[in-house]
Amino acid sequence: MSGHSKWSTIKRQKGLKDAAKGQIFTKLSNMIVIAARSGTNPETKISLRLAIDKAKANNMPMSNIQRAINRALDKNANVLEEVLYEGYGAGGVAILVNALTDNINRTYPEIRLAFTKHGGSIADKGSVVFQFKHKGIIKVKGNYDDILLKALDLDVDDVIETDQEIIVYSDLKKMALVRDKLREQSVDIIEAGLTYLPNQVIEITNPSTAGKILRLIDALDEIDDVNEVFYNFNITDEVMEKI
Repeated sequence: MSGHSKWSTIKRQKGLKDAAKGQIFTKLSNMIVIAARSGTNPETKISLRLAIDKAKANNMPMSNIQRAINRALDKNANVLEEVLYEGYGAGGVAILVNALTDNINRTYPEIRLAFTKHGGSIADKGSVVFQFKHKGIIKVKGNYDDILLKALDLDVDDVIETDQEIIVYSDLKKMALVRDKLREQSVDIIEAGLTYLPNQVIEITNPSTAGKILRLIDALDEIDDVNEVFYNFNITDEVMEKI
């Protein structure tokens, strides 16, 4: 960066990282608030336990976690609700947007604008979600063959190895049980939660289309109220290099 000192560059990079971390903590706090509304004991409230585990996995301080739980108990605090938005991106790819918001009149226009600005369109409720299965997802570390044997004994749906981790998919209602059983067998659990798994994956081969889709996903991720984004496309490394 010509004309800037090394220190100013480092400070800028740190500022961007801190901003990203702050946004992640906000999203995690909202997840905890939603989960804690119907019970603040993580031992009996599975959704709260999952939200707290995810917060801890992202190095969120316990003080932030407790503050989020307290917010759920505060009758004067704005009420958060979970909303699933559905839409299509360039190339007809299906996209689900999970949002946690205290003001739908703010959130919906922001999400709709992101879709229209990047070659997509928001869709009616129920018109996209049928293309996905709601599943439990558990991310773990370890030896694939060893984890596969342990997971299959627990009647899971699938076990997939990636470059960074091993992913175990399970029935929605069995996810917490599978996670706990794997933990009892000393499996290193990275994160556990719920996901939407596409019934079919669309391969994007056009770099221009791929660019529009990726810019849409980035735009959705940057909206504060958006918690998670799910989609049914795949872009190969070869196409990525041409974007």
